[in-house]
Amino acid sequence: MKTVLRNYDNLNSFPALFNEFFGEPALAKLNKSVPSANIKENEDNFGIELVAPGFKKDAFKVEVHERNLTISVEDKTETEEKTETFLRKEYNFGSFSRSFRLPNTVDSDKIEATYEDGVLHLTIPKKEEAKPKEPKLISIN
Repeated sequence: MKTVLRNYDNLNSFPALFNEFFGEPALAKLNKSVPSANIKENEDNFGIELVAPGFKKDAFKVEVHERNLTISVEDKTETEEKTETFLRKEYNFGSFSRSFRLPNTVDSDKIEATYEDGVLHLTIPKKEEAKPKEPKLISIN
């Protein structure tokens, strides 16, 4: 019969193990009330796609304050069912808030947002000076 020995002297590995199971990435996967976001970048702008199905377009609030972009939703729905002997109401509240720190290179006055098929799309244009430029040939006198 084999005996399995464990080395408890190396307790420094516990924080790494703890973070693996309970760290921010793991908690983000468990917290389904905050929607996932895809962030992409091209030469002209940044894009954020936020998966938030089941909300009405009017429930979203997108605001920028001092380079902080905050997307939030406060949604309340009521379902009412009447039958012969009772009246039943069900309430469903859905809300979340998600913030992103914007770089200095974006033009926050020209941010555009659309909500389509359960996905909120944000287009965050870059300032002209932040866009890549063609190399300039300098003549030698």
